[in-house]
Amino acid sequence: MNCDKRCVRIKYLILGFLFLLIIYLFYPVCVYSNQVSDVLVMITNSELMISTFFKADNKFIEEISEGVSKELIIYIDLFRVWKIWPDEFVKGRKITRVLKSDPIKREYLFLNIEGNIKTEKRFKDFESMINHAFTVSDIKLANIKELDTGRYFVKVTFESPIKQLPPLVGYLLFFITDKEFSVSKNSQIFIITTDK
Repeated sequence: MNCDKRCVRIKYLILGFLFLLIIYLFYPVCVYSNQVSDVLVMITNSELMISTFFKADNKFIEEISEGVSKELIIYIDLFRVWKIWPDEFVKGRKITRVLKSDPIKREYLFLNIEGNIKTEKRFKDFESMINHAFTVSDIKLANIKELDTGRYFVKVTFESPIKQLPPLVGYLLFFITDKEFSVSKNSQIFIITTDK
């Protein structure tokens, strides 16, 4: 009898500990207020152009200013809206931005990687680098002549991956998130009519 009660208590203690551990590990992801501003969609010369701005929390910006290099991955995805079926993914772009700072030299390095194209820019002002890195301005997503008539929206996602865990630890602690944060926002639904 005593063993059964003791075993049940131990099971509850282990479950409680695991629950608290999971809450602790996911707590930083939930608390910080990373946000994406309104996603603007414009059509210029038959091109679908996307603009938005990422508002990072203070902790993320402070870490960059102290010399911690950060990676910011931006996904810009076009979806077609259907009444009965789930939304259909049509086209997407992935942009990786790396931010590095040297507080002693007061040099700030910005890398923009998209596919095989890598561009590098140096800044002398930290705020200028942050504004440049967090701004998505007039990104070409698709030519509307290649799209079918229908209702569409654009989803923009900003993610920052955490430094990779060793593979064995990653397998054992599969419930640990591999992202520092992941926030997204959808544009308003818009209609494209094409003559085909």
